[in-house]
Amino acid sequence: MDIRNCKECGKLFQYDGISKLCYQCRRRDDEDFKKVKEYVYDHPGANITIVSEETEVSEDKILRYLREGKLEIVGESPGLVLDCERCGKAIRTGRYCEECSREIERGLKSGFDRFAKKREKFREKDKMYITEIKKKR
Repeated sequence: MDIRNCKECGKLFQYDGISKLCYQCRRRDDEDFKKVKEYVYDHPGANITIVSEETEVSEDKILRYLREGKLEIVGESPGLVLDCERCGKAIRTGRYCEECSREIERGLKSGFDRFAKKREKFREKDKMYITEIKKKR
């Protein structure tokens, strides 16, 4: 059982591996998200300050929804701006632009491939070593 403190209110709760928020804060966060989503749907082109004021949801939360990929900037909305955390290019949702995402993915895949090859070499050496021990007996 994994017990953690809620990132929002600080209360202890049983962590489920999904959210860093307790049940009550997660429920409030879901309600805030629905308010923001509905407002943005009804008022396309509204900037982040207006969305925050009208929905009473903090700008930080709205930016978090964008970073998490829950919301996407649609059309030419000068009031909602999100930058790639790697290169600074303007993006519509998430943390990275498509180009940086592909580069990161390629880097991770090549790292996993190198790790798998090294692991296979060690397994082969272990097999040989165990075989040699059996021959000596």
